[in-house]
Amino acid sequence: MFALRWGEGGEAWVWRRQLRAWEEEMLRECQSLLLNILLQAHSTDRWQWRPDPDTGYSVRGAYQLLTSHISVTMDDADNLIWHPQVPLKVSILAWRLLRDRLPTKVNLVTRGVLSSTAHSCIFGCGEAESAHHLFISCSTVGSLWDLVRSWIGIPLVGFTTLRDHFVQFVSSAGGSRARRSFLQLIWLACVWVVWTERNHRLFTGSADTPHILLDKIKFFSLRWLKTTSVTLSYNYHSWWSSPMICLGFV
Repeated sequence: MFALRWGEGGEAWVWRRQLRAWEEEMLRECQSLLLNILLQAHSTDRWQWRPDPDTGYSVRGAYQLLTSHISVTMDDADNLIWHPQVPLKVSILAWRLLRDRLPTKVNLVTRGVLSSTAHSCIFGCGEAESAHHLFISCSTVGSLWDLVRSWIGIPLVGFTTLRDHFVQFVSSAGGSRARRSFLQLIWLACVWVVWTERNHRLFTGSADTPHILLDKIKFFSLRWLKTTSVTLSYNYHSWWSSPMICLGFV
């Protein structure tokens, strides 16, 4: 690969088939890592612990490095994808979303399925339809998240990525494991409703308002809970107004 040049456009990157979007992203990351590498034929290969090149690797140093990172890891979000009361297809959608493997317009443009000018958000805001934009940053979807937080009664969450948003949303109300499980279910319901609404607008031309989408989130979340807990006694009216009270969290 070094002899064939691994810079951009180098002959080292030759594939038997067209790469998928997530593969192209991995390729770009690999290329960026290799661009600054200079191989020296007369130098001996060796390992180096970059966080402490003088002292070298130690278990204590590795532990301190890992525990000092407060950013959300992929494992943190992965543990929240699978919920016993949520349909498997919804969890699979979330799994694909957190890995940016959904066929958003930006991904379809990257794959060559759509032209470079056909990447606009389906909600009409004029921005490129990436996964982060579609599910978080879009003004229409952002207003939906505001309605959801108002319905549940939780504060605004701080985030930088989709994974951050997921983890922060689930832990935003604090409290018991049951409370976090409920917020986990609501986040997955929101993702499901946003994606189905996106597809309805794209393929059928129908468009619902954020308030109607909120009603769908309420409906799906209640139906999922009742499917696995048939003894739940609260009705649609009480759930529509105050789900936290229905579940005994207030």
